[in-house]
Amino acid sequence: MKNICYVISGIDKAFAFEWISELLDKNKYQLFFVLLHSSGGGLEDYLITNNIPFKRIQYKTKKDLLIATYKTYQYLKLNKIEIVHCHLLDAGLAGILAAKMAGINNRIYSRHYSTYHHTYFPKGIWYDKIINRCSSKILAVSEVVKNVLIEREKVNPNKIQILHHGFPLKKFDEIPAEQITKLKAKHGFSNNWPIIGVISRYIEWKGIQYIIPAFENFLAEYPNAHLVLANAKGPYEKEVKTLLETLPKDSFTEIPFENDLFTLFKSFDIFVHTPIDSHSEAFGQVYIESMAAGIPSIFTMSGIALEIVEENVNALVVPPQNSNAILIKMIEIAGNAEMRLSLGIHGKNSVKDPFSINNMIKHLEELYA
Repeated sequence: MKNICYVISGIDKAFAFEWISELLDKNKYQLFFVLLHSSGGGLEDYLITNNIPFKRIQYKTKKDLLIATYKTYQYLKLNKIEIVHCHLLDAGLAGILAAKMAGINNRIYSRHYSTYHHTYFPKGIWYDKIINRCSSKILAVSEVVKNVLIEREKVNPNKIQILHHGFPLKKFDEIPAEQITKLKAKHGFSNNWPIIGVISRYIEWKGIQYIIPAFENFLAEYPNAHLVLANAKGPYEKEVKTLLETLPKDSFTEIPFENDLFTLFKSFDIFVHTPIDSHSEAFGQVYIESMAAGIPSIFTMSGIALEIVEENVNALVVPPQNSNAILIKMIEIAGNAEMRLSLGIHGKNSVKDPFSINNMIKHLEELYA
């Protein structure tokens, strides 16, 4: 049996790590976790409940990096870890360096972002260089990330492997109608149609600032429509709130957190995700989730969409930063029941096998073997 340690930073709750813990072959692998965090959270609660060994190391800023690296090193040595798999930047720095200090040859880093440092935080490129150099394998979540690593950061292509996120997509087909009705009532949009869904943190490059003006004009055609903004928090919140002031107060709902995302997706009639360019979105799991839920969707082409979206077949596509184009596609979908059905069916078929959780687990086990 191999001892594998996941080093994770800044994560409160993440279903993916729960799914991996449940599905990874327990006859072959023993999972350990190091959580770089200032307090407990949903993931820590899950690990405690399921008796999965872990250590939380206090971590708030880069000032804590040195001691966090040393404590991670101690934990790796104590538990005779053979494979270290790190997720997110601070975990990559502390975990990969600690693994190298401990003489662990299998040092894996999952790269979950693409051009963020190149665009918004150039200092971060130096951190990326350290991780890239010291990792034995870098998992890119999409072709976009792979291209950034090779073309912009000059990483050896032999060190890079693409591993797409996986999801328990069958859950979208197991949701009873009354559960959807209950969720709509909980959030106050039971009597509206169509429901326009957006699941995205309030970040400038996510493009929400182009969806809200489109919806404002959409109300002229469909006055009973309702806009749902979920995961509604983030550094761009002030700008988003200003735009929302242009809408009637009863025409939108902000949901900071909803635990039941499967049912939330099924409550939408149209889904919209419009990042501002082709490379800011490293993956964009909402592309997969909305299609798996069978929701007719409007996308800009970014992240994983570049690999799976077929325009007018499994989704409608708009150019980036174009509110009018979003409006036109909203009206097109809302007014065409046959199109809604076709987009939903083709969307589900596009993602059900390549992005299943079992497919991801299979590739992880091949990697760890």
